[in-house]
Amino acid sequence: MRLRGRKGIREDLEQQRDLVVLDPREYKGRWAELFGNGRPIHIELGMGKGQFISGMSVKYPEANFIGMDMYDELIRRASEKVRTIWREQGAERPESVRLALGNVESLEEFFAPGEVERIYLNFSDPWPKKKHWRRRLTHPRFLDKYRALLNERGEIHFKTDSRILFEFSLNSFAACGLQMNDISLSLHEGGVNEEHVMTEYESKFVGQGMPIYRCEAIVGKAALERYHEHKMERF
Repeated sequence: MRLRGRKGIREDLEQQRDLVVLDPREYKGRWAELFGNGRPIHIELGMGKGQFISGMSVKYPEANFIGMDMYDELIRRASEKVRTIWREQGAERPESVRLALGNVESLEEFFAPGEVERIYLNFSDPWPKKKHWRRRLTHPRFLDKYRALLNERGEIHFKTDSRILFEFSLNSFAACGLQMNDISLSLHEGGVNEEHVMTEYESKFVGQGMPIYRCEAIVGKAALERYHEHKMERF
């Protein structure tokens, strides 16, 4: 992916220490300290321009949100989106969201075991060629990383427009012994599902009438117990 960023982008990001984390290794095991509270930490891997993480941070103030991407320019664009949305809410500065510059390949260097409660994977690169399957963010090698970081209430929330990636992901979740929940083959069928905050890609695809596939994978012991309790209540 190539992005043409404006001149002085790194200097700009360095001036946004209230929102941007350029070296997430510094906060491994200390993200709660950075946020100044003990709220659950939710992270989006590959956040793009930041529409989703911005919307989530405003809609769910009971959690702390971290949007991560590996490109300076996307961090910059996301920072503009976050600040705009928070100003619209009358807030001087974003309190419960941070944007971190980092590669998912090094995720275990950024978070301590059990430090994260939820991981969002939204419209990740489907890497269609078989020789690239190991790069898919739902490949078992990545799922192992996520399981090490998620706490007892840990879950993975996954959305994509790629049926091929979705089928691959369901098989990966099953192969790793993860319970799946709320599987949808067309999340916004019959109209936009207002319960869900959409990404930029999602808004575009829904406008084109494309189906959005979604699934939750349950990782933590407490999350699994809660799932079984709710399942019994439905019956």
